[in-house]
Amino acid sequence: MSAGATGVGSLPGGDAREAAKTATGSFEDFPYLPELPARGPGADMIGRSIGLLVDMYGHVEPSGWRISDRPGRDTRRARSWLGEDLDALEEFTQGYTGRLKVQAVGPWTLAAALELHGGEAMLQDAGACRDLAGSLAEGLREHLADVRKRIPGADVVLQLDEPSLTAVLLGRVRSASGYRTYRAVDRQVVEGTLRDVFAVHDGEVIVHSCAPEVPFGLLRRAGATGVSFDFSLLTEREDDAIGEAVEGGTKLFAGVVPGTDGPLSDPGGSVMGVRKLWRRLGLAPGTLAESVVVTPSCGLAGASPAYARAAQAHCVRAARSLADNPE
Repeated sequence: MSAGATGVGSLPGGDAREAAKTATGSFEDFPYLPELPARGPGADMIGRSIGLLVDMYGHVEPSGWRISDRPGRDTRRARSWLGEDLDALEEFTQGYTGRLKVQAVGPWTLAAALELHGGEAMLQDAGACRDLAGSLAEGLREHLADVRKRIPGADVVLQLDEPSLTAVLLGRVRSASGYRTYRAVDRQVVEGTLRDVFAVHDGEVIVHSCAPEVPFGLLRRAGATGVSFDFSLLTEREDDAIGEAVEGGTKLFAGVVPGTDGPLSDPGGSVMGVRKLWRRLGLAPGTLAESVVVTPSCGLAGASPAYARAAQAHCVRAARSLADNPE
């Protein structure tokens, strides 16, 4: 049985129908809702997730997204683009049954990116972080219900993007001035907030981070059913945490195909590192295909359209190679 391949989220260009066609055509067994940040603010991953918030709004300042008291042009634009993307996906998934992935930014990366009125990140205010997570959870609940209504045969997989999570845990997020960093957030608080947000979905919830030092153990304890990461950033220090995750049933979304233009190796070569990891951990090769989903290392927004298509097709072939020759 092959766990297959899927995309991470973003694609180049600005045409929703073209993107939906690529995401569903490349990954017939595990399509996803594409994001097109090239369209501008509101189509970027932070703006798109701000558009999902309930009773909380944002607008664009030169420094980034800042909290607003009422919905303005930027929030409306984010919502309108998401609607356009969902319409396009719905068109290309008529009669589809199977796994379908949607992405949103997780509560901690959002708290690190979204500014309070004074310009500091929400991250520095524990109460604001709680409100933000509650608003996001409510928005995700509505969004998932909308996706299920549009594509009734879909088994929806929720991906939360948390590239800033490690920085939040280690106190590495820079303040507005850039001269200092915000205090590290207590691990229990981080884990509890994630658990609450994951609880809005009773299906698969995966967390994506293409930053180094992904906290596999914490994500597993919080209830993530899968972790999506840039495979090239793994070090042997993470071996134990990954071994425990896999043995506990966590799926690994291994980002083994580069997210920006470059030569692609043969599909078997792309997953050689995954096979080596399995041997190092002493895991049974037969479990590889069930535990691993092959993806690009990160979103493909920075790639050329031709490379983005080639990289996605390459993921599918690499996943097949893993299933056929796990040893």
